[in-house]
Amino acid sequence: MSPTPAQAGPGPEPGTTLTDFLIAHKLAGPAAPARWTPLAGGVSSDLWRVDLPGRSLCVKRALAKLKVAADWQAPVSRNAYEWAWMRFASRHRPDSVPDLLAHDPEAGLFAMAYLPPERYPMWKGQLLDGEVRVATAAAVGELLGSLHAASAGDAALAAEFATDDNFHALRIEPYLSATAAAHPDLRDILQGLADRTATTHLALVHGDVSPKNILVGPSGPVLLDAECAWYGDPAFDLAFCVNHLLLKSLVVPGRRAELLRSARALAEEYVRCVDWEPRSALDERAATLLPALLLARVDGKSPVEYLTDDRHRWLVRTAAAALLRAPAAAVADVVDTWETALARGETNAQSRHGA
Repeated sequence: MSPTPAQAGPGPEPGTTLTDFLIAHKLAGPAAPARWTPLAGGVSSDLWRVDLPGRSLCVKRALAKLKVAADWQAPVSRNAYEWAWMRFASRHRPDSVPDLLAHDPEAGLFAMAYLPPERYPMWKGQLLDGEVRVATAAAVGELLGSLHAASAGDAALAAEFATDDNFHALRIEPYLSATAAAHPDLRDILQGLADRTATTHLALVHGDVSPKNILVGPSGPVLLDAECAWYGDPAFDLAFCVNHLLLKSLVVPGRRAELLRSARALAEEYVRCVDWEPRSALDERAATLLPALLLARVDGKSPVEYLTDDRHRWLVRTAAAALLRAPAAAVADVVDTWETALARGETNAQSRHGA
């Protein structure tokens, strides 16, 4: 795992619980020197790089209250489901997750291999730096689709990942219900999407397929942070990831064409893997959910940090609302509509806010 350090040098002493965890699982000896460095990960966990004699690893601990401005609580039991999801992925696509080392479900802790950023750069960093490769997006779509296909119709996985409460706390409420509360005129549409998503159970969903949770490894994409793992609607993962590519096309205008091609390629490769239901049905669910997620990253509980321009937020709200009221039938149609909205809407936004 290779998020960036949160600060230079070692972090504060993480305490005996964490040290004992390493010792108990024979990852470190009682007298072995260990350097703990906090890593900048997501909002839902503490994460450290631990440098030991001859090796480095990552230790992750789930938080009960997420690190956002809004009051966002979530059960720490999600740590066990993340571990279970990564074990599932490692069985089907071994290169798609870090090597798993140890897990303590009662403490909400697990350890995995540290993947150095020089070999495993974060996809989000590449995209925001303008390093956009359509082939990377296509590989993400194929990986995601293959994992969904491997899990579809599996009654044992459905029972193991009956995590509806976790998914509601981490995704349905903060993204869809909170956004519905912020947009009374769209409340019925958004709540309908929330209800449909919550009651669809077809495959094992990662729940946070975001470029910040994807490393570009030498053997293909590596997925991280499966805290939201849930046996539910696979269309959520597809829409969630494409959403990030659309949003980044606002803030990396010099690579807009490549980002939009990436969104199309990811969806195309994903849909090719769909064999558990009609492809058009999944594509339509993803397409109708996508504008809700666009709006959620502006007005939900977890707004993206890089949309700081009022004109960009206005454009997202305008385009998303139009797509929610006139739903598209396929993800490719949403991308086409978004591209048109960018071309037309930025001029309107400049006029509106430049007065």
